[in-house]
Amino acid sequence: MTKPTELLKTGDALLIIDVQIDFCPGGSLPIEEGDQVVPILNEWIEAARMKEIPVYASRDWHPNKHPSFQENGGAWPVHCLQDSLGAGFHADLNLPEGTVLISKGVRFDQDQNSAFDQTGLAVHFRKAGIRRLYVGGLAEDVCVLATVLDACHEGFETVLIRDATRAITQEGGRAARETMRAAGARFISTEQE
Repeated sequence: MTKPTELLKTGDALLIIDVQIDFCPGGSLPIEEGDQVVPILNEWIEAARMKEIPVYASRDWHPNKHPSFQENGGAWPVHCLQDSLGAGFHADLNLPEGTVLISKGVRFDQDQNSAFDQTGLAVHFRKAGIRRLYVGGLAEDVCVLATVLDACHEGFETVLIRDATRAITQEGGRAARETMRAAGARFISTEQE
């Protein structure tokens, strides 16, 4: 069994993507079993806290009339409106004090699926001496995919925590993993005891 405490070391960061209420069962854009990533991510968060590894958490933070919404010609129902309950992180996600929040999807003229898209995150990581990213969250075939591809493109060693992500569709998940692997990402899984 792979334990996060055995993997995390100086120069690493834990990057959690969009584990928000609207993407979990009962939300406005639910991903099947989206809430199942929470206990696995909590294990990683605790390991990061113990080893003093920084934790980052991205969130969709959409204004009203966002272009990704179907009513404005986009692909998705209204979700993760700024300051709404649905935009909040899942209640059981134990984000530690000092977690760096990355708000994305804030523009009125385009969507931002990647945590790197016009957020300055790559520059921040380089200044902080971060070389390797462990990534989990939602959804594997949209925002996790976009973030992992950008991380690889930016030259970071990128590791997807396979059991800490869920896709919108199984087919989408398979295609996303193939694309991420081709870009140079590695995959690991952790098993709950």
